[in-house]
Amino acid sequence: MSTLFAVCAIVLYFLAAAVLIGKFVHSEGPNKKLGFILASVSILAHLGFLLETIWVAPGQDMSVTNVLSLVAWIICTAMVAFATIMPNIILLPVVFVFSAFTVAVAWLVPASNVMDIQLLPGLVVHITLSLLAYCILVMAFLYAIQMSYITYKLKEKAGVLLHSSLPPLMAVESILFKLLVVGTLLLLISLGSGFVFLDDMLSTSHAHKTVLSLIALGVFSTLLIGQKLKGWRGKQVIVLTIVGVMFLSLAYFGSKLVREILL
Repeated sequence: MSTLFAVCAIVLYFLAAAVLIGKFVHSEGPNKKLGFILASVSILAHLGFLLETIWVAPGQDMSVTNVLSLVAWIICTAMVAFATIMPNIILLPVVFVFSAFTVAVAWLVPASNVMDIQLLPGLVVHITLSLLAYCILVMAFLYAIQMSYITYKLKEKAGVLLHSSLPPLMAVESILFKLLVVGTLLLLISLGSGFVFLDDMLSTSHAHKTVLSLIALGVFSTLLIGQKLKGWRGKQVIVLTIVGVMFLSLAYFGSKLVREILL
Protein backbone atom coordinates (compact mmCIF):
# COMPACT_ATOMS: atom_id res chain seq x y z
CA MET A 1 0.00 0.00 0.00
CA SER A 2 2.87 2.36 0.78
CA THR A 3 4.13 1.92 -2.79
CA LEU A 4 0.77 3.02 -4.21
CA PHE A 5 0.66 6.06 -1.93
CA ALA A 6 4.27 6.95 -2.83
CA VAL A 7 3.76 6.71 -6.59
CA CYS A 8 0.51 8.71 -6.44
CA ALA A 9 2.09 11.42 -4.28
CA ILE A 10 5.19 11.75 -6.48
CA VAL A 11 3.27 11.87 -9.77
CA LEU A 12 0.64 14.30 -8.49
CA TYR A 13 3.22 16.59 -6.89
CA PHE A 14 5.05 16.87 -10.21
CA LEU A 15 1.79 17.44 -12.09
CA ALA A 16 0.78 20.18 -9.64
CA ALA A 17 4.18 21.82 -10.03
CA ALA A 18 3.98 21.59 -13.83
CA VAL A 19 0.52 23.18 -13.87
CA LEU A 20 1.65 26.14 -11.77
CA ILE A 21 4.91 26.60 -13.69
CA GLY A 22 3.44 26.10 -17.16
CA LYS A 23 1.58 29.40 -17.39
CA PHE A 24 3.50 31.34 -14.77
CA VAL A 25 4.77 33.97 -17.19
CA HIS A 26 1.39 34.24 -18.91
CA SER A 27 -0.59 37.40 -18.24
CA GLU A 28 -3.51 35.36 -16.90
CA GLY A 29 -1.28 33.52 -14.47
CA PRO A 30 -1.28 29.79 -13.71
CA ASN A 31 -4.35 27.55 -13.47
CA LYS A 32 -4.57 27.82 -9.70
CA LYS A 33 -7.72 25.73 -9.27
CA LEU A 34 -6.32 22.68 -11.07
CA GLY A 35 -2.96 23.11 -9.35
CA PHE A 36 -4.55 23.21 -5.90
CA ILE A 37 -6.75 20.18 -6.63
CA LEU A 38 -3.73 18.14 -7.70
CA ALA A 39 -1.75 19.42 -4.71
CA SER A 40 -4.53 18.54 -2.26
CA VAL A 41 -4.77 14.96 -3.55
CA SER A 42 -0.99 14.59 -3.50
CA ILE A 43 -0.89 15.84 0.10
CA LEU A 44 -3.46 13.18 1.08
CA ALA A 45 -1.44 10.49 -0.71
CA HIS A 46 1.71 11.74 1.02
CA LEU A 47 -0.07 11.50 4.39
CA GLY A 48 -1.13 7.94 3.60
CA PHE A 49 2.48 7.08 2.76
CA LEU A 50 3.71 8.58 6.05
CA LEU A 51 1.15 6.65 8.09
CA GLU A 52 2.29 3.44 6.40
CA THR A 53 6.02 4.04 6.85
CA ILE A 54 6.32 5.81 10.21
CA TRP A 55 3.79 3.88 12.29
CA VAL A 56 5.16 0.35 12.36
CA ALA A 57 4.40 -2.53 14.73
CA PRO A 58 7.14 -1.97 17.38
CA GLY A 59 6.65 1.81 17.51
CA GLN A 60 7.52 4.67 15.16
CA ASP A 61 10.20 4.59 12.46
CA MET A 62 11.84 8.01 12.89
CA SER A 63 14.57 7.47 10.29
CA VAL A 64 16.10 10.53 8.66
CA THR A 65 14.23 9.86 5.40
CA ASN A 66 10.88 9.52 7.15
CA VAL A 67 11.42 12.62 9.27
CA LEU A 68 12.49 14.63 6.21
CA SER A 69 9.38 13.47 4.37
CA LEU A 70 7.24 14.41 7.39
CA VAL A 71 8.82 17.88 7.46
CA ALA A 72 8.11 18.28 3.74
CA TRP A 73 4.48 17.24 4.25
CA ILE A 74 3.97 19.75 7.08
CA ILE A 75 5.53 22.57 5.03
CA CYS A 76 3.60 21.63 1.89
CA THR A 77 0.28 21.46 3.75
CA ALA A 78 0.90 24.80 5.44
CA MET A 79 2.00 26.52 2.23
CA VAL A 80 -1.04 25.29 0.28
CA ALA A 81 -3.36 26.38 3.09
CA PHE A 82 -1.55 29.71 3.33
CA ALA A 83 -1.98 30.28 -0.41
CA THR A 84 -5.70 30.86 0.13
CA ILE A 85 -4.82 33.88 2.30
CA MET A 86 -1.63 35.18 0.71
CA PRO A 87 -0.49 34.53 -2.88
CA ASN A 88 2.66 32.41 -2.88
CA ILE A 89 2.38 30.62 -6.21
CA ILE A 90 6.05 31.19 -7.00
CA LEU A 91 7.05 29.06 -3.99
CA LEU A 92 4.63 26.16 -4.44
CA PRO A 93 6.33 24.41 -7.40
CA VAL A 94 9.58 24.32 -5.40
CA VAL A 95 7.75 22.92 -2.37
CA PHE A 96 5.94 20.31 -4.48
CA VAL A 97 9.10 19.08 -6.20
CA PHE A 98 10.95 18.90 -2.87
CA SER A 99 8.05 16.98 -1.30
CA ALA A 100 8.05 14.52 -4.21
CA PHE A 101 11.80 14.08 -3.75
CA THR A 102 11.45 13.31 -0.02
CA VAL A 103 8.71 10.76 -0.72
CA ALA A 104 10.89 9.06 -3.34
CA VAL A 105 13.89 8.96 -1.00
CA ALA A 106 11.84 7.61 1.93
CA TRP A 107 10.33 5.00 -0.38
CA LEU A 108 13.48 3.87 -2.20
CA VAL A 109 16.37 4.43 0.24
CA PRO A 110 16.56 1.91 3.08
CA ALA A 111 16.82 3.51 6.52
CA SER A 112 15.37 2.61 9.90
CA ASN A 113 15.34 4.07 13.39
CA VAL A 114 12.41 2.53 15.26
CA MET A 115 11.47 3.86 18.69
CA ASP A 116 8.34 3.99 20.81
CA ILE A 117 7.99 7.69 21.55
CA GLN A 118 4.63 7.12 23.26
CA LEU A 119 6.54 5.78 26.27
CA LEU A 120 8.51 9.04 26.53
CA PRO A 121 6.13 12.03 26.85
CA GLY A 122 9.03 14.47 27.29
CA LEU A 123 10.57 13.26 24.05
CA VAL A 124 7.22 13.68 22.27
CA VAL A 125 7.06 17.31 23.44
CA HIS A 126 10.65 17.99 22.38
CA ILE A 127 10.27 16.36 18.95
CA THR A 128 6.95 18.11 18.26
CA LEU A 129 8.31 21.54 19.17
CA SER A 130 11.50 20.93 17.20
CA LEU A 131 9.60 19.85 14.07
CA LEU A 132 7.26 22.84 14.27
CA ALA A 133 10.17 25.24 14.79
CA TYR A 134 12.10 23.78 11.86
CA CYS A 135 9.10 23.77 9.51
CA ILE A 136 8.20 27.38 10.31
CA LEU A 137 11.79 28.56 9.91
CA VAL A 138 12.11 26.72 6.58
CA MET A 139 8.92 28.49 5.48
CA ALA A 140 10.61 31.75 6.51
CA PHE A 141 13.58 30.70 4.35
CA LEU A 142 11.23 30.17 1.39
CA TYR A 143 9.69 33.60 1.88
CA ALA A 144 13.19 35.09 2.09
CA ILE A 145 13.94 33.54 -1.30
CA GLN A 146 10.68 34.91 -2.65
CA MET A 147 11.49 38.36 -1.28
CA SER A 148 14.89 38.20 -2.97
CA TYR A 149 13.27 37.23 -6.28
CA ILE A 150 10.67 40.00 -6.15
CA THR A 151 13.34 42.56 -5.22
CA TYR A 152 15.47 41.43 -8.16
CA LYS A 153 12.55 41.68 -10.59
CA LEU A 154 11.59 45.11 -9.30
CA LYS A 155 15.13 46.33 -9.87
CA GLU A 156 15.11 44.80 -13.34
CA LYS A 157 11.66 46.33 -13.94
CA ALA A 158 10.47 43.01 -15.30
CA GLY A 159 6.82 43.94 -15.13
CA VAL A 160 5.81 41.09 -17.43
CA LEU A 161 6.53 38.62 -14.63
CA LEU A 162 5.00 40.65 -11.85
CA HIS A 163 1.39 39.60 -12.40
CA SER A 164 -1.17 38.87 -9.70
CA SER A 165 0.48 35.58 -8.72
CA LEU A 166 3.24 37.52 -6.98
CA PRO A 167 2.39 39.30 -3.71
CA PRO A 168 3.57 42.82 -2.79
CA LEU A 169 7.12 42.98 -1.46
CA MET A 170 6.09 44.57 1.84
CA ALA A 171 3.50 41.85 2.44
CA VAL A 172 6.11 39.14 1.90
CA GLU A 173 8.51 40.90 4.27
CA SER A 174 5.79 41.15 6.92
CA ILE A 175 5.02 37.43 6.69
CA LEU A 176 8.73 36.61 6.76
CA PHE A 177 9.28 38.42 10.06
CA LYS A 178 6.16 36.90 11.62
CA LEU A 179 7.41 33.43 10.70
CA LEU A 180 10.87 34.26 12.06
CA VAL A 181 9.44 35.43 15.40
CA VAL A 182 7.22 32.35 15.84
CA GLY A 183 9.90 29.94 14.62
CA THR A 184 12.60 31.43 16.84
CA LEU A 185 10.37 31.29 19.92
CA LEU A 186 9.48 27.66 19.18
CA LEU A 187 13.17 26.84 18.67
CA LEU A 188 13.99 28.43 22.03
CA ILE A 189 11.20 26.49 23.76
CA SER A 190 12.17 23.23 22.05
CA LEU A 191 15.77 23.59 23.23
CA GLY A 192 14.51 24.38 26.72
CA SER A 193 12.27 21.31 26.68
CA GLY A 194 15.25 19.21 25.63
CA PHE A 195 17.30 20.33 28.62
CA VAL A 196 14.31 19.78 30.93
CA PHE A 197 13.06 16.39 29.70
CA LEU A 198 16.18 14.76 28.24
CA ASP A 199 19.39 13.79 29.98
CA ASP A 200 21.68 13.53 26.95
CA MET A 201 21.47 16.96 25.28
CA LEU A 202 25.20 17.47 25.86
CA SER A 203 26.28 13.85 25.50
CA THR A 204 28.86 12.88 22.89
CA SER A 205 26.21 11.68 20.43
CA HIS A 206 23.97 14.75 20.76
CA ALA A 207 26.27 17.65 21.70
CA HIS A 208 26.85 18.72 18.09
CA LYS A 209 23.08 18.89 17.50
CA THR A 210 22.62 21.05 20.57
CA VAL A 211 25.52 23.35 19.67
CA LEU A 212 24.39 23.79 16.05
CA SER A 213 20.82 24.46 17.21
CA LEU A 214 22.08 27.07 19.67
CA ILE A 215 24.11 28.71 16.90
CA ALA A 216 20.99 28.80 14.71
CA LEU A 217 19.04 30.30 17.61
CA GLY A 218 21.75 32.94 17.96
CA VAL A 219 21.58 33.78 14.25
CA PHE A 220 17.80 34.15 14.23
CA SER A 221 17.83 36.14 17.48
CA THR A 222 20.49 38.48 16.07
CA LEU A 223 18.41 38.94 12.94
CA LEU A 224 15.26 39.84 14.89
CA ILE A 225 17.13 42.18 17.26
CA GLY A 226 18.86 43.86 14.32
CA GLN A 227 15.54 44.34 12.55
CA LYS A 228 13.91 45.75 15.68
CA LEU A 229 16.72 48.08 16.76
CA LYS A 230 18.48 48.93 13.50
CA GLY A 231 15.77 48.35 10.94
CA TRP A 232 17.58 45.57 9.08
CA ARG A 233 15.86 44.69 5.80
CA GLY A 234 16.60 43.20 2.43
CA LYS A 235 19.93 41.45 1.90
CA GLN A 236 20.88 41.22 5.60
CA VAL A 237 17.61 39.52 6.46
CA ILE A 238 17.79 37.12 3.52
CA VAL A 239 21.41 36.08 4.21
CA LEU A 240 20.91 35.56 7.95
CA THR A 241 17.71 33.57 7.38
CA ILE A 242 19.52 31.25 4.97
CA VAL A 243 22.50 30.86 7.33
CA GLY A 244 20.22 30.09 10.29
CA VAL A 245 18.28 27.44 8.38
CA MET A 246 21.54 25.87 7.19
CA PHE A 247 22.82 25.49 10.76
CA LEU A 248 19.47 24.10 11.88
CA SER A 249 19.37 21.62 9.00
CA LEU A 250 22.85 20.39 9.91
CA ALA A 251 21.74 20.02 13.51
CA TYR A 252 18.58 18.08 12.69
CA PHE A 253 19.70 15.94 9.76
CA GLY A 254 23.49 16.04 9.44
CA SER A 255 24.56 13.18 11.70
CA LYS A 256 21.40 11.12 11.03
CA LEU A 257 22.08 11.31 7.30
CA VAL A 258 25.65 10.08 7.72
CA ARG A 259 24.77 7.37 10.25
CA GLU A 260 21.64 5.96 8.59
CA ILE A 261 22.33 6.45 4.87
CA LEU A 262 26.04 6.88 4.15
CA LEU A 263 27.47 4.41 6.68
